[in-house]
Amino acid sequence: MLDNIHREITQLTPEDSFLVFDRIKDDFDFPIHFHPEYELNFIQNGKGVRRIAGDSIEEIDDIELVFVGSNLVHGWELHKCQSKKIHEITVHINYDLLDEKLLARNIFKPIKDMFEKAAHGILFSKKVSTEMAPRLIKLTKTDGIDYYLEFISILYDLANSRKQRMLSNSTTQKRDFENSSKIKKVYDYIQNNFDKKISLDEISSLVNMTPVSFNRFIKKRTGKTFVIYVNSTRISQASKLLLETDLSIAEISFKCGFNNIANFNRIFKKEKNATPSEFREDFNACIKRVL
Repeated sequence: MLDNIHREITQLTPEDSFLVFDRIKDDFDFPIHFHPEYELNFIQNGKGVRRIAGDSIEEIDDIELVFVGSNLVHGWELHKCQSKKIHEITVHINYDLLDEKLLARNIFKPIKDMFEKAAHGILFSKKVSTEMAPRLIKLTKTDGIDYYLEFISILYDLANSRKQRMLSNSTTQKRDFENSSKIKKVYDYIQNNFDKKISLDEISSLVNMTPVSFNRFIKKRTGKTFVIYVNSTRISQASKLLLETDLSIAEISFKCGFNNIANFNRIFKKEKNATPSEFREDFNACIKRVL
C-alpha cells in the first residue's frame, strides 16, 4: 500500500532557505505524499479536515499547527469539513536551513531537538497555534533578512512551547541516542522483543537499575511509563503491519505481543482513536483517492 504514495517535488530550490504559501480555499485535498523538506503547516477554519502523518490519522479542530519532518508520509483531505474559507499557510523548509555547526550551539539546541522530534510529526497546542497565526501571516508579507530572522524566531518559540504532541509512533529516521547508552539499550531490547512478554524486572536488570528507579528513568526520558512505552512500540509495529500487509487483525495482534485480541483492540483504539480495522480502512480509503 505504501508503495503507492508519491514523493512530492516542492518549489523549494537549493538557493531558498524556505518558502511560505498563504492560501484561502474551499477544498482541502492534499494526497498522501512525502518530501525531504521539513514542513510547517497552519490551518484555520478547517474543523473536520482529516490529517495523516505517518501512522497517525486524526480529524482536526478549527485551528492547528503541525511540523512535519523530512520524508515523513503526510497528507490532508476535506473529510467532514464544511468550511468554504479554509485558511492554510504552508512553509517548506530546506533540510539544511541551519547547518550542523550552528545547531550545535547551545542557543539553537531547542530548534535542533524539535527538528529531530519532527520525524514523528509535531502537533502544537491550540493556544500556540492561535498565537502564531498573526506572525505567520506577517511572514508572508516580509522579505529580505527580516524574513529569515523572523522565521528563525518563530522556530525558536515553537521549539520552546509547551504541550507539544508527537503524532506518529513510527518514524523515517534513526533514533539519536548519542547521550544515553542506557536508553539505547532499552530501546534496542524492546524493538527486538516487543512480540514477547517483557517484565519490568527483566528490563530493569538489563540496565542495572531497580524497577522503581527504572520506571522513573523511562518516564523522564520518554514521557511514558514502562508499560505504556512497550504498548506504544507494539501499536507502532501493528500500525505498520496494518498498512503494509494483508495479515488479519488476529495475526497482527499475536505478532505484536498481544495474546488477547480484545486487549489489543482496546489499547489500539485508545492510542489511535480508531479500531485496527477502522484504521486500515481509513488509510486504504485515502490511498485510493491518490490513485
